[in-house]
Amino acid sequence: MITQNERSIALACLDFAREAGAQKARITLNKNTEDLIATLDGEVDKVTRCADRSLSIALFVDGRFGTFSVNKMEAEALRDFIFKAADTVRMLAPDACRTLPDPARCCTSAVTGTEMDIYDPSRESVTPSQRREAALAAAVAGRLAGKDLDASLACGHEGMRLISEEGEYSDSVFDTLVVDSQGLECIHSETSFDYGVEVTVEDAEGNKYSDYWWTSSPRLAGFDASDCGFEAIRRACAQAGSEPAPSGKYNMVVSRDMASRLVSPLLNALNGYSIQQGNSFLVGSEGRQLFSAGLSIVDEPWRKGEAGSKLFDGEGVATREAPIIEDGIVRRYFINTYMAGKLGIAPTVEDAIRPRVCPWPSPGLDAAALMRQCGEGILVTDFNGGNCNMTTGDFSYGISGQIFKDGRIVRPVSEMLITGNFLGLWQHLLAAGDDYRLCATKLVGSLAFSGVDFSG
Repeated sequence: MITQNERSIALACLDFAREAGAQKARITLNKNTEDLIATLDGEVDKVTRCADRSLSIALFVDGRFGTFSVNKMEAEALRDFIFKAADTVRMLAPDACRTLPDPARCCTSAVTGTEMDIYDPSRESVTPSQRREAALAAAVAGRLAGKDLDASLACGHEGMRLISEEGEYSDSVFDTLVVDSQGLECIHSETSFDYGVEVTVEDAEGNKYSDYWWTSSPRLAGFDASDCGFEAIRRACAQAGSEPAPSGKYNMVVSRDMASRLVSPLLNALNGYSIQQGNSFLVGSEGRQLFSAGLSIVDEPWRKGEAGSKLFDGEGVATREAPIIEDGIVRRYFINTYMAGKLGIAPTVEDAIRPRVCPWPSPGLDAAALMRQCGEGILVTDFNGGNCNMTTGDFSYGISGQIFKDGRIVRPVSEMLITGNFLGLWQHLLAAGDDYRLCATKLVGSLAFSGVDFSG
């Protein structure tokens, strides 16, 4: 966690900024430590420890603004650095929109950093041997190497064997302290226990298929990687015999682990920088119904115990629960203090902190339920590259997954593209599930759409 000495250094930087002639300043201290054990085929392959600590210094000098980063933590070196930084800022052009946020908007409740209940002090007592044991316990290669996976996992493909497994266990701690010359001081601490694994399987004809799975928890007691390797194997085996389907329009169900790929472009298009630059297909959208009435996205940054929850944004502005899109109507842009001045609109927060797509038309839906509702179509379980034009909203993504009929999976598909425009896609939303993965940064369940263009 942030030490008293580190806090004192951050506050001293504010004093140095005043001495250097800055009328306002903001200091952000970021600190993180990660320990990682990588395995290859059930044996330890790599051990790393990474520690990073840096100061981000924002200076407002004579109507001008500049940001600087430094990892020095000695008072005299920092004083010299800040004085030189202030001289650099004086050479820049004035910008009347650059200022600190209104103190009334800033966070006052992030006092200890542990308010969100996502810091686990037990992380500090995890030993190297315990990390090694956790990494090896999660690996499945030693248990399944050389065995028929269908006999072991009932994967539905005789003769399928595991030929490679690469796993990574890690535990980390992240700390942020933000102070400014208006009296702001807020702190956030978060731990994370993670495991991810990529496997390659081979069928009787020598065809190889690969896939990946992961899990994460802010608390050691909630961390369970025992099924990760098996899930990655099941996903890889499900690709066996895949081929493109005929081109055409299909109902599309997107699995919960991939659905955020379709939500992120909406959130990015609502960012103030994109709006101000005209590089967004949602310019001028606030208050307008552009999407299906079934689409509601709400930011819920105060979900205690869940990774990513936070009481303040990068400026120290207090977060709050608020609708982003409500019944298809755009309710909120993400506007920091600078963009508010440039656009002449009220500021909000810099980004969505913990966005959640609300279930529709009823709670309790997962991918299987959505397939039953749709009857037939394509279940997308992976996106393989592609792009989105943020100015127009046009997209093209490679996909793989499964064809389903009568709500049941028939066969795998691959080497297909979905194309369209995000405005049109979300107008054809059929249903949104609530089978969220709580370890993900965005709470997006499985999604179902009608009339999606697929090409093989």
